[in-house]
Amino acid sequence: MSKLGKFFKGGGSSKSRAAPSPQEALARLRETEEMLGKKQEYLENRIQRELSLAKKHGTQNKRAALQALKRKKRFEKQLTQIDGTLSTIEFQREALENSHTNTEVLKNMGMAAKAMKAVHENMDLNKIDDLMQEITEQQDIAQEISEAFSQRVGFGADFDEDELMAELEELEQEELNKKMTNIRLPNVPSSSLPAPPERVPGRMASMPSSTPRTRAASSRRAEEEEDDIKQLAAWAT
Repeated sequence: MSKLGKFFKGGGSSKSRAAPSPQEALARLRETEEMLGKKQEYLENRIQRELSLAKKHGTQNKRAALQALKRKKRFEKQLTQIDGTLSTIEFQREALENSHTNTEVLKNMGMAAKAMKAVHENMDLNKIDDLMQEITEQQDIAQEISEAFSQRVGFGADFDEDELMAELEELEQEELNKKMTNIRLPNVPSSSLPAPPERVPGRMASMPSSTPRTRAASSRRAEEEEDDIKQLAAWAT
């Protein structure tokens, strides 16, 4: 039996040692990843240093250059092994995280199922049906009450619309008459209008002809008198 097999067999036969928790295992895996990451950085620096030494010696010191290249190859091999180890550890860590998540989900779902079962133990389907039927009936009653309140009350439905319109027109006419009585009419002149001068046939040629300004003033005065007469006639009606 190989030493590796004895190591795993001996570790598996120890019953006194308890299995670590998922949190402890994840913490150990993260520590291992961090350690291997530092080792990677160290090997990369050594590879660059050996490559610089090989370039420095070149053909002048072939032996030193070859030794530097051999060391570089050895470091590159170790770096490749560490890359593989990190990939395995990362895969194992993700699998453990998923397993731990599934375990927690299953545990929580079991607790929720027990809680739901405890709640349903105090419920009776027949009582629930009766309660829902009662709620439906109360909702129907509330709807009928709301519809009753929203209906229009029939006050004034027996009045005649034509009579109401006639009464409204009478009120408007009374208000218009009151306004007309409050208007002050202008005083009618008591003196009569002057009589036009008599035309004398023999003196027509000797009378001076009227100027354009005199004719315009006479026309304006005649128009004003005509407007006054029309306004008096309108107020009188």
